[in-house]
Amino acid sequence: MSNAEHTQSLISAVLAPAHPSQGASRTNDITETRATVPWPQATMRALAGPLICGAVVGVIQAISPLGFWWLAPKTVYALGLTLIAAVYIGFSVADGRWKVIAVESSVAGFFVVIAAVSVGGSAWLLVLGLAGHGLKDLWQHRTQFVRNTRWWPPFCATVDCVVAGILTTAILMGVSFHG
Repeated sequence: MSNAEHTQSLISAVLAPAHPSQGASRTNDITETRATVPWPQATMRALAGPLICGAVVGVIQAISPLGFWWLAPKTVYALGLTLIAAVYIGFSVADGRWKVIAVESSVAGFFVVIAAVSVGGSAWLLVLGLAGHGLKDLWQHRTQFVRNTRWWPPFCATVDCVVAGILTTAILMGVSFHG
């Protein structure tokens, strides 16, 4: 079996239906779809799930202080920012490269400092931290610095932007974040 035949058989095995009753033409359908769907449209289709889920989770995170009524809202948002930033440490450990682990741990530490300072300072620091983390997510999506995070950066960037937008609106409306 030549390399080309071996590659084709691997592709067929991956794209084949999980169960024969799902239809024998699945491989052709996927191949034809990839060939006929323009690049931007295919990209938006692939991003729809992470973006929609990110918007829903962002709204949930924005109302999360209601679930922790005994804490000041700024404290809850600061805890959320540290949790969001720490997720990349897990991804970097899964990636396994020491350079990536060091960089992502340092970046997460930076966001922890912003969150800690925001508890005693201005709520605008939370907006800055969330917006900054959203930009970091966009950079990660573009560069894939941490491997195997294809769906996470658009999801997380959406969460960050939704929460930052809601916090900005609340601050401008005069909502108190001191509890």
